[in-house]
Formats: sequence, structure tokens, C-alpha cells
Amino acid sequence: MKKIGITGQNGFLGSHLYNTLGLKPDQYERIYFERDFFENPEKLDEFVKQCDVIVHLAAMNRHPDPEIIYNNNMELVKKIIDSLERTKSTPHILFSSSSQEEKDNLYGKSKKEGRSLLADWAEKSGGKFTGMIIPNVFGPFGKPNYNSFIATFCHKLTHGEMPVIDNDGEVSLIYVGELVEEIINQIEIAETKELYEVPHTSVNKVSEVLAKLENYKKLYFDNGEIPELNSKFDLNLFNTFRCYFDIKDHYPVKFTQHTDPRGAFVEVIRLGIGGQCSFSTTVPGITRGNHFHTRKIERFAVIKGEALIQLRKIDTNEVLDFYLGGNEPAYVDMPIWYTHNIKNVGTEDLYTIFWINEPFNAEDSDTYFVEV
Repeated sequence: MKKIGITGQNGFLGSHLYNTLGLKPDQYERIYFERDFFENPEKLDEFVKQCDVIVHLAAMNRHPDPEIIYNNNMELVKKIIDSLERTKSTPHILFSSSSQEEKDNLYGKSKKEGRSLLADWAEKSGGKFTGMIIPNVFGPFGKPNYNSFIATFCHKLTHGEMPVIDNDGEVSLIYVGELVEEIINQIEIAETKELYEVPHTSVNKVSEVLAKLENYKKLYFDNGEIPELNSKFDLNLFNTFRCYFDIKDHYPVKFTQHTDPRGAFVEVIRLGIGGQCSFSTTVPGITRGNHFHTRKIERFAVIKGEALIQLRKIDTNEVLDFYLGGNEPAYVDMPIWYTHNIKNVGTEDLYTIFWINEPFNAEDSDTYFVEV
């Protein structure tokens, strides 16, 4: 079992890496890190001594004063090296850099010089070092106006604003989940690579990305329709988009009922992709679920009885409660990385229709059991 520490573990990439490592507790032990450790040499030393692997992600990439960015990022690298030398530790260090290294700005300079310092430390100490040049990263929970243009577009489209394209060029992209897989692969390979360019997984024009997101807003955000998703990039972009609207305000979404003397008709889901549709009956007092997915799209539709659907993002404590009843049929969609359940809180059997975008595969279920 490898003991892995992540500086910047609460950031965009860091939190995804930290949570993904947590899915394999028999392979990886996560060594907890806080930003304050950089200001406390004793705590930093204790952290460093425990780690077989340190993934250094903590950095500043935006500030009105570029000098502050440069000084901050260099100081963090030097503090890590000082701690490694004080404790005589030689873990495998993985360092995140970017293509900005080759551009004439102080952020890129801080990354290039920081990578060089860590490579020198590894050569002198006998430690392992991987200097990763990372393409543009996008994915769920990124900060708008900070982590990527996609985060900014998603936030604006789901909050009544109109995105603006400053430069409609082609952008090399990697989904955060794919980047996490790449980092874990480099941890397993455990070889020194002073310069390793992480391959991008797609190239897209900014305007093409925006057009897809505008389509998702029209079909899904406004009308509840699952759009056609023709590629892995489309699925990743759609799952990213779904994480930017206010879940508490959006759900539950009531169905449109068409009634006549025979009864009522309700369209449960309209979609451009297939998947698996099923239904369940649940007796009073029983709870189903308490699991989460990292890629699947799932809809719970209550058509009879009284239900409580609960969601919780796995690295938070906030539980979101949604009460649905068959008198006004409604649905809730499950965002990725949110553990969820459904409980019959009524006095009669609960009837629920479930739809998920891929049939169940026991060998790759993408289902992780965690209590809400």
C-alpha cells in the first residue's frame, strides 16, 4: 500500500485525485494535508515523513500582481525541498506544470524553475521525480473565472448570463477524471521523468464547446431532456455542465401530466441516448441506494407514493432533501460524485422509475456505496 500526500488536496484537481484514491483503500493510504502546513515546518515535516508519494499541486495561477504569483509558487517548492532535506525523506515527487512554461509570463517561469529545482533535488538525493506538463483541464466543481473557460461558460449558462468568447482558438483539453487516471498511472510506474508531457484527450474550438453547452442548456437544463452524446468528450462535458446549476433550486422537477377520463399520461424521460430503464416498488420505511457514481447519468422518477430523495457530495456534510409524491409526479437527477438514496416515507408502496445511461455491468459498475 502506497502512502500518498497531495498538496492542494482541496483544490480542483487535488480534490478529484484525493477522492479517486479513496475508492481504492486497499491500494492507497491518503496522508492528510492542509494549506497551513506550509507555514508550520514541524507539521510539514511530519507530513513529508509519512509519504511514499507527494503530488505537489498547490500553486497560485491568478493574481493582479504577477510577481506575487511567481514568489508564492517558488516559495512553496522551496519549502517542500527544505522539508525533504530536513527529514532526509526521498518520496516520489510528482509536480504539476503547464504549457505556460514556454510563454513569457511569471506564472510559467515559476512552474519551469520550480520543476527544475525539484529535479535537482531528486538527482542529488536519489529520490524519484515526475515533472508533468498538463494541458487545459476541465471537469465538475472547477471554479468559474479561474480553473477553465468551460467552468466559466457552464456557470454563466446556468445562472442567467451570456458567455463571451475572447479568442476562438483551438484548445487542447483533458477531463479531470482522465488526468487523475494519468497521475495514478505515473505513481504506479514510479520512474523519474524530469519532463513528461501529459497527452491531451481532445482538441476543440472554443465556439464549438460553447455551442454544445448552449444545446445542453436548451435541452437539459430548460426541458429535462438528455442530449445526444456521441463521444467520451461529450459525456464528460455534459457531466461537467450538470454540476453547475443550483441543485437545491432545480429539483424536484414536476412532470407534465396529460389527463382524460381514462387517467393520466406522463413522459418520464426524453433522450438522445439509450441506457437502462427500470422500476421498483418499495414498502414503507425502506431505503434504497446510498451509493454514488463517477460517470453515470441517473434519473429517479416517483410516480406513486411518498418519497424522500437525499443527495450529498461525498466530500461535504450538507445533505439535500427532496420530497416527492405520486400526486404530483416528479424527478431528481443524480449528479456524479453525489451519494444518493430514496426512502419510502409514506404509508403505501412507493413506485419509482429509474433510468441510467448505461446498462449495469458487474465488472465495471461505477457504483460506490457510501451512506448519505
